[in-house]
Amino acid sequence: MFSNFTIASIFSPSTWLGLPANYSAHGDQVDHTLDVINWFMIALFVGWTIFFFVCLFKFTQKKNPKASYHGVKNHVSTHLEVGVIIIEAVLLLGFALPLWGERTDSYDRILKEENPVRVRAIGFQFGWKFHYAGNDGKFGFIDRDLVQTPGDACLYKDDPNGFDDFVASSLKLPVNRPAVVQVTSTDVIHNFSIVPMRVQQDAIPGKDIPMWFTPLKELETSVICGQLCGDGHANMIGTMVIESQKTFNDWASKMSSDAYESNKAAFDKRQAENKEADHGSHGH
Repeated sequence: MFSNFTIASIFSPSTWLGLPANYSAHGDQVDHTLDVINWFMIALFVGWTIFFFVCLFKFTQKKNPKASYHGVKNHVSTHLEVGVIIIEAVLLLGFALPLWGERTDSYDRILKEENPVRVRAIGFQFGWKFHYAGNDGKFGFIDRDLVQTPGDACLYKDDPNGFDDFVASSLKLPVNRPAVVQVTSTDVIHNFSIVPMRVQQDAIPGKDIPMWFTPLKELETSVICGQLCGDGHANMIGTMVIESQKTFNDWASKMSSDAYESNKAAFDKRQAENKEADHGSHGH
């Protein structure tokens, strides 16, 4: 595991506040932005606290028996407010927007060049399920009208591309390989959040919205819902396991092969039943 105590962590307000260690390739940029914002908030807190106590001391009733209705006559407060606005603009334009732009631009490159693992994260009241594309790397056709149970992957059963797709109760991914997670929901709006990976994305019914990251270390952690979604929201916790590429390949290959055998057999049975029904109708 990464150690939370480093020289950098001594000067990191996020670490002081209990932010878990970062495990993703882009996470250091996120942490840096959070620390800059936190330092700015600390400076504002200290500054306004000092101002508050100065006012308590300077404007006591004993020193000022008669109230003044003219207010401040200099422009110090105006200059301070302008300074705060400038700093906020620097944080937004100099840190937040470039980080957002870099993350957005990296999506196409990851898809084209880095062979990411593709998964659908399906939120429901109150849990998560994970739909993998299987050994062929292709997701089967999805029909959202087919949802019958919470967390249903909505797979169209007669699509051959979906025969080897499988649904797991935990999110498993290989280390040091990019992952693209398509986030969706089958009922209400949820939020798929993995704090050690510094990512989160709203899960919206009817949409598959991508989020992407590259795990740097093996670990087992929780995925949570970051959006109030009902009376069981607090219990909407899933599991994410980051493991070696070989361990992941062995697991995914077996899950996919088992799913293919089951789904293909069910498909062949339906085909046979349909043919039998057709023969029966022609005979009459």
